Parts: sequence; structure tokens; C-alpha cells
Amino acid sequence: MKFDYNYKNYDFRLVIYMVILNVLGVLIMASAINAPDIKDPQVVRQIMGSFVGFTVCILISLIDYRFILKQANLIYLFSVLMLLGVKIYGTASGHGAVRWIQVPVLGQVQPAEFVKIGLIIFFARYFYKNRERINSLHVIIMAFVLYAIPILLVLLQPNLSTAIIMTVIIAAMVYASDISFKWIIGVVLIIVPFALIFIYLFKSGLYDRIPLLQGYQAERIRTFLNPSENTQTFYQQMYSIMAIGSGQLTGKGLNNDSIFSVKNGNFLAEEDNDFIFAVIGEEFGFRGSIFIVIIFLLIILECLIIASKAKKLGGRLICVGMMAWIGFQTYTNIAVATGIFPNTGITLPFFSRGASSLISVYIGLGLVLNVALQRKEGGV
Repeated sequence: MKFDYNYKNYDFRLVIYMVILNVLGVLIMASAINAPDIKDPQVVRQIMGSFVGFTVCILISLIDYRFILKQANLIYLFSVLMLLGVKIYGTASGHGAVRWIQVPVLGQVQPAEFVKIGLIIFFARYFYKNRERINSLHVIIMAFVLYAIPILLVLLQPNLSTAIIMTVIIAAMVYASDISFKWIIGVVLIIVPFALIFIYLFKSGLYDRIPLLQGYQAERIRTFLNPSENTQTFYQQMYSIMAIGSGQLTGKGLNNDSIFSVKNGNFLAEEDNDFIFAVIGEEFGFRGSIFIVIIFLLIILECLIIASKAKKLGGRLICVGMMAWIGFQTYTNIAVATGIFPNTGITLPFFSRGASSLISVYIGLGLVLNVALQRKEGGV
């Protein structure tokens, strides 16, 4: 493929933001697991994932995103097949959830992370292709069916948090498309009764009547609503809040050996994954935490700026989808670590342990970089 771009349009700011977060992420992850040195297997895996992800990101940024969108149907089919593969060949976690598959060389991979970017590509193409008749009933129904298939497969793993993230991503893309507000209002009016039924069943203790809600998920919600009555299950968030608060303004320092460290006392759970922001707060303090949040906000803002300048709807929707993904997932992870949301098991992009999440985010941002770089006219 001929690369005839004007490289003055390459968004180096976005690249710098990604590198900053990735470097800090590796350092924090290594500290979270108290790795003795850089040769620790988990640290090596995270560094390798970083190099692979960044390399793929740069390569994808040089490929015309419109060419990738033309493969949207194949990407969607492959995404569904990956989720079906999880049901057949997947490995279970402590709660019995089956979300991972073993891949030669790469090891354990979570397909749902790659399905997120697959859905962004597919629906960017779908809404662009149907832009002239996007408000027709047939297009709306087909979009819902095509959304429901992968979402249902993710819910059956079960992985409610990832299904919610995917829903938010697609909802943001729908909002950014040329769809009429009457459809948006109509969907909201349909959702409200179901939400009220969910609240009623939950308050009545009829958790088993709520479709696809697992026992441990209901327990997490109950713990969030009544932490004083469920201290045995609230300890994760309680110690997370304690760790963040103990960092005060400047933090205790990276890899500190303080006897007053919540992390060093092994009080934190999933400190290298779901609750890694607790380590950030304790070791970097309020000042460092705010710096990291600002970098995330700059990435979100950069995605929105690129979306506003995109000449084609397909490119705009890719940027909006990535903005929603990074923005919502980051906010949710921090909200859980600070006790604002119930425990969801959502990771923090660039920081939490796991090559699948890291590489998938890099792939998505590579597409965003090409949307910024791509200035040629023509259809998707």
C-alpha cells in the first residue's frame, strides 16, 4: 500500500500521551507486585506487550483506515468466532467465569478485549454504509441484532463489566452518527421500565430472577449499597481508599519499603489489576494521580479533536468509539478504587497487568492516528 500521507498531520501529541502512560504503567505494575527487578516474568510480559502494542499501533497508523473498514464484516465474524471459542476452549477464573483462552507463544489471552475494537470497526462501517437510511426501522433492528450477538456471548462468560463497556462504546457511536433523536429518546423510554424492574427485584432480594446476574455480582452491588453490613466483602475497596488517602499530596514513593504502606502490608487485592489505582494513589500521591488523570483526559480530548476534523463519518465514529472506551473504562476503574462505584473488575488502560488489554487499546489508537493523518477524499 502506498503511504502518500502528509506527515505534518501526524498526531505526535497522542503518541507522547500513550508512551507516558505506558511507561508509568509498567513502573507501577512492577511496584504493585513487588518485582525484585525488571527480569520478573510478569514485568517482562508487560514490557513485551508494550513493545508489541506500540509497534502494531504505529503500523496501523500508516494503513488507510478506510481499507480496514472494508474488512468490517470479516472482523465482526472473527470477533464472534473468538467469543464462541472462549465458550468451547476457555479457562475458568476463581468465580467460574470463562474469559480466557490459551494461545501458543502468547499464553493466556482475553478475546473480549479485542472484540471491543472489532465492534468499533464494524459499527463505524455499518453506520457509514447506511448513513442515508440510518433512521429506517430495518437498519435500526439489524444494528440491534448485530450488537446483541457478541454482547450475549460476553454476558454468558459471564463478563458483565465488559458487556457494559461495549454497550457504552456503541451507544456513543450511535449518538455521534446521523441518527434521529426520536430513536434515542425511544430507546431511553424502553430502558427505563426495565431499569425500574431491576431495582425492584434487587431491593426485594430476588436476585435469582434477574437474567444473567450472577451471585457474586449481586453480592458486589449489595456490598456497595450497604458497606457497613457487608464488611467482609467491602474490604477490597476499603483498603483501596485507605491506600489512596495514605499517599496524601506527594505519595510514599515508587517501590517504597515503608512499614506504613497499605500495599506492602499485603492489604490490597488485585493491586496489579483492578485496584492498581490504589497503588498509584499511595506511591504517587494526589499530585501524581492528578497528573495521570490529566494525561487520560488529554487522550480523550485528542480523540474528540480528531473526530471533529475527520472528513468521513467512518473515521469520526472510530475516534468517538475509542474516546468512549478509554474514557468510560478509566473513569469506572478509578470510581471503583475510590468507592464511588461497586466493584466491577474493570482494568485501568495502560496500567493494569495484561497484554490483551494493552495491545487492543494500542490497535484502536493506531486507527485514531490514521484518521488524523488521512486527508484524502473518497468513500469508506
